[in-house]
Amino acid sequence: MAIYDEHRVDPVLIKIAAQIDRLEKEKLSPTATLNSEGHRRRREVLIEEGYRPSFSVDTDRILHSLAYSRYIDKTQVFYLIENDHITHRVLHVQLVSKIARTIGRFLGLNEDLIEAIALGHDIGHIPFGHDGERILSRICRDNGIGYFHHNVQSVQFLDRVERKGKGWNLCLQTLDGILTHDGEVHNMQLAPQRSKTFDDLEVDMAAKMVEPDRPLTPMTMEGCVVRMTDTISYIGRDIEDAIRLGVIQRTDIPKQCVQRLGNTNGTIVFNLVSDVIKSSYQKPHVAFSSEISDALQMLKAFNLERIYMNPGIKTHLETIRTLFEMLFEKYLTDLVKHNTASVIFTQFLKDMSEEYLAGQNHQEIVRDFIAGMTDQYFLRLCPADMRPQPMVR
Repeated sequence: MAIYDEHRVDPVLIKIAAQIDRLEKEKLSPTATLNSEGHRRRREVLIEEGYRPSFSVDTDRILHSLAYSRYIDKTQVFYLIENDHITHRVLHVQLVSKIARTIGRFLGLNEDLIEAIALGHDIGHIPFGHDGERILSRICRDNGIGYFHHNVQSVQFLDRVERKGKGWNLCLQTLDGILTHDGEVHNMQLAPQRSKTFDDLEVDMAAKMVEPDRPLTPMTMEGCVVRMTDTISYIGRDIEDAIRLGVIQRTDIPKQCVQRLGNTNGTIVFNLVSDVIKSSYQKPHVAFSSEISDALQMLKAFNLERIYMNPGIKTHLETIRTLFEMLFEKYLTDLVKHNTASVIFTQFLKDMSEEYLAGQNHQEIVRDFIAGMTDQYFLRLCPADMRPQPMVR
């Protein structure tokens, strides 16, 4: 009778894995990142001597993270609105993963790495979307810990907070793609900045918290694809949500954009994906054509003015701002006074590693705690008489 041994890998599986590695080298583009190139901070024998592809392991670890499970109640654009068909963060990252893997397949890139980056890229998003991020960023600056960025926080969660402060030991290429995704930045063409190290990752994270506009470039073609796809996946979807909620009408979409991209999410995604594939095929970069790039930039400007900055969807903004400030001050005080009955001790810091506790000051711990909250958990921690009531639309 066979005895289970977690440290023993069946030689048959090793043989199959070696064959898969050979096929990967043969079929992928010379610009692709191979699974064998995955580099971790800490060596793991079961991965390095096992049969699982490195970036596939990263995907599984992200999927099994507590932060990933909280995507389900994280705002994409529209918050405090009761409508079951509005996009939430969990759907957004799935759409990014699907669209980016489609592009990656046609360009001969590593779909395992693309999936890992895509599913993890928004792990650091906080309650109430980009409005919440701007509020928390100001609070963090006022407390001397720099600007808050969800992409930096995504790496912080996966590398330093998850697993009670041990982190998931993800590959450098995965963490770099997550850090540099910057979907709000418009690029017509993006070429990877290769040969980065974990030291470079640390430098980029620290610099971004001081210089919010500091440009970051992915180290892999796969990271470039995810960054381009982030925009592709949300630009038309946000328009559909806005139309569904009566914020805009389909006829409001600029005619020049409609002529080049279409006026539905499906046609917009199809045209953008098709253009990226044609403009990037057998090239050392990922790009849009100049015509499509101009149309996309115009559409992003339209969305910013008519949707994202629309005062009609920000009726609770000042209340949310007040609640963020209140919770930050409360949990900072609880840490300073060592109020162990507080939820920041009982639900966040319980059994947290000494490495995490020693590496973060009180303000950074509160930042991590609040950033990890879902919208509903955030509201549950607020006084009942101050909680804003969602609109039904």
